[in-house]
Amino acid sequence: MTEQSTAIPTIAETTQRAEQILDSIELAVVGKRRALELLLATVLAGGHVLLEDNPGLGKTLAARSLAQTLGLDFARAQFTPDLLPADLTGSFIFDQRNATFDFRKGPLFTGLLLADEINRTPPKTQAALLEAMQERQITVEGQTFHLPHPFHVIATANPVEYEGTYPLPEAQLDRFLARVSFGYPTEEEEIDVLQRRMQRQQEDISLNPVTDAAGLLGMQAAIERLQVEDSVVDYCVRLAAATRDHAQVLIGASPRGSLALLLVGRALAVVRGRDFVTPEDIKTVALAVLSHRVTIKPELWMSGVTASSVVRGLLGTVPAPATAKD
Repeated sequence: MTEQSTAIPTIAETTQRAEQILDSIELAVVGKRRALELLLATVLAGGHVLLEDNPGLGKTLAARSLAQTLGLDFARAQFTPDLLPADLTGSFIFDQRNATFDFRKGPLFTGLLLADEINRTPPKTQAALLEAMQERQITVEGQTFHLPHPFHVIATANPVEYEGTYPLPEAQLDRFLARVSFGYPTEEEEIDVLQRRMQRQQEDISLNPVTDAAGLLGMQAAIERLQVEDSVVDYCVRLAAATRDHAQVLIGASPRGSLALLLVGRALAVVRGRDFVTPEDIKTVALAVLSHRVTIKPELWMSGVTASSVVRGLLGTVPAPATAKD
């Protein structure tokens, strides 16, 4: 594992390390640099990610590759209709030898958890996960257990199959800092996937860590020190507020939405090599940050209007500021 200094890195050092992380992940995940930038920026902003896409597009591979490259402990929980909260949190087990109850930790006690197909488990289990995401701790039989730090969740959801699923309500979706989709690869990218598979002559691919848990915390601390111009902060607020006043929207983004725009946009600016945030950074993250926080009016569900189309429209109508460093 790469040795990391306990000192907080500079913005330039953080950018360099982020580039190394992305380059390493791209050895496994082909042709998805933009989506991977959003994924990494969300983690660097301290948040959790919902990967919503069709099966077979690399969601699990991306999560595992990110964990390997960040040097984090990785756990995967396959969400099913019979999954219980204790299957995630862990539970007390009776030790007959010592006549005591010992706590056996569940998969939540890790650095990065892949919550696979989160919409296939009932709300009670979803709530147990989302509580851990928000509080960074769990309570079992009256005892509180703190989760590792850093702790991040990458949850996946299949947007095309609804039979036997339990869709996340808006209040729970709001706990995810961003929702990211990969989409289908181009023909050239798909050829590259096949060729790489033949070259390595095995299914699994293992990546070397670029940093470790302490290094990730240092990168997050460096980004927290980055200041943002008032005009960009105002733009984040106006974009989020515009979703609440839109004629096609039933429920718009809460203040958590405008904060998410700022946090992910700031992290993306650093990932892309800048020590300042531009309106373009905010526009780049807007779909990932706002679309899952917007609820369209029910009467428009069959008309082709989506939360994403509303956010795209607002990006064209809400005036962006001209910052001093544009």
